[in-house]
Amino acid sequence: MPTNTLPSWELRPATPDDIEAMAELRAVVMRPDLERLGVYDDHWVRQRLRNHYAPEHTRIVESEGAFAGCVTARAIEDGRWLENFYLSPALQGRGIGSAILRDLLAGTDAEGVPVRLQALRGSASLRLYERHGFVREREAPFDVFMVRKPTP
Repeated sequence: MPTNTLPSWELRPATPDDIEAMAELRAVVMRPDLERLGVYDDHWVRQRLRNHYAPEHTRIVESEGAFAGCVTARAIEDGRWLENFYLSPALQGRGIGSAILRDLLAGTDAEGVPVRLQALRGSASLRLYERHGFVREREAPFDVFMVRKPTP
C-alpha cells in the first residue's frame, strides 16, 4: 500500500539499452487514457517512443536499483520540450514526479527558458503540470498543449 513518504529514487543518464523498458512503461501508463479516448493501439503506443527516442536528452528514474521511469527534456528553438515523463504506477502519487519536475524546472528557470509539453486530454498528469505552473496554450481533439514560462 502506498505511503506518503517519498521512496528513494535517483536519476541517471539514459542509454540506448533503456528503450524497451521505456516503451513498455509508456504502454502501461498511457493505456487507460488512450482506451478512454478510443485510440489505443498496442503496437503504435510503443513504436512512437522508439521512433523518437533521444537518449542524450533522457534521464532514467531508478528506485531501489530498478528501472522506475523516465523523462526527456529536449532542447527546442525557444526552450525545452518535456516528453516521455512516465513513472511506474506503483510509484505514482508518492511525490517522485513532483520532485523530478521541480528539479527540471529549477534548471530551466536558471536558464530563463520556457518548457512546453503535450498531454492527453483528461489525463491525471494535467493536474501535476498545472500545480507546477503550466498553463494551457491550445487543445486538439486528443491532446492539450501546455507551457510554463520561467520564473525568477
